[in-house]
Amino acid sequence: MSSAAHPVRCPCSSGETYDACCGPLHRGEAQAPTAERLMRSRFSAFALGDPGYLLRSWHPSTRPTALDLDERMRWYRLDILDTERGGPFDRDGTVHFRAYYKGDTAGVQEEDSRFVREGGAWFYVDAV
Repeated sequence: MSSAAHPVRCPCSSGETYDACCGPLHRGEAQAPTAERLMRSRFSAFALGDPGYLLRSWHPSTRPTALDLDERMRWYRLDILDTERGGPFDRDGTVHFRAYYKGDTAGVQEEDSRFVREGGAWFYVDAV
């Protein structure tokens, strides 16, 4: 079956289809306009097992040389709780979120992630 006939909902909990939401960012066809959109696309990359996108969207000053994702973990829900700055005209921002996962155990990761915008592109820096 084609994905056009049965569009897949985006893992980032936006309510959009993957091809209308995080798909273009993952494929390099678009850039996230805000820190929140980058956060959502990074969550989707964790959910879909895309370490390449995670590394590309990680600021070079804090980016690891490699990223091994735990295949047993399934990230299934993202709640954006707050954003500070991070808009299309800002140079930095913070996104406070909760990400839910299942695997060997189930749990919630809650953090404030810091982002910077350089050359028109947003990058994840670190967790506060």
